Amino acid sequence: MTRVIVLRPEPGASETIERAKARGLDAVAIPLFELEPIAWTAPEAGGFDALLLTSANAVRSAGEQLTSLRGLPVHAVGKATADAAREAGFDISSSGDAGVERLLGSLEADLKLLHLCGEDRKGTADARQKIIAIPVYRSRAVEPAPSLEPCLDGVVMIHSPRAAERFADLVSKQALDRGKIALVAISEVAEEAAGAGWRTVQGADQPSDDALLVLAEQLCDKQRQG
Repeated sequence: MTRVIVLRPEPGASETIERAKARGLDAVAIPLFELEPIAWTAPEAGGFDALLLTSANAVRSAGEQLTSLRGLPVHAVGKATADAAREAGFDISSSGDAGVERLLGSLEADLKLLHLCGEDRKGTADARQKIIAIPVYRSRAVEPAPSLEPCLDGVVMIHSPRAAERFADLVSKQALDRGKIALVAISEVAEEAAGAGWRTVQGADQPSDDALLVLAEQLCDKQRQG
């Protein structure tokens, strides 16, 4: 059976593994990064119209200060993010699975949004809304780097451009054959960040874990039949 490799950090890696195994896939986690909370100070909730959340990791990492913002409605990117915010006591005003740009494009232009995010945030610079970003977590590279030999002849799930870049770099440093590795990427940006030379690279039609798993399952079926 073709193996599926999950590179995302915990606890997301275990969640993806659980979903993959529910589909009958042979999946293992090889996280390239680990999450680390960042100290932050919550601003007055009254100065904002809503909370913008683009990752469930922000909710998980924000800590007790998040409770002071519960009066704000949430605009969330992705079902996992919306679910995490809902579990933390927030009301979800809107959510979407087509990326932060699409979500912001559907909102009023005069909103003032508080964006709790990761240190390597992207995608809000051209927004019409006024967005105040506060990093509440960072992704730190796992060191020493794990062996990626289990990825050979497998299907690797790429959840971010940063993961794509580090994975491609480590594959080169470990002298592994890209032609023996298939990739499924969560976005076009992540797909481009991985570079060329892989057995195949396919991008998900939506930036979600479920969409990636659908692609991974299709590639595994194709390899099994071929």
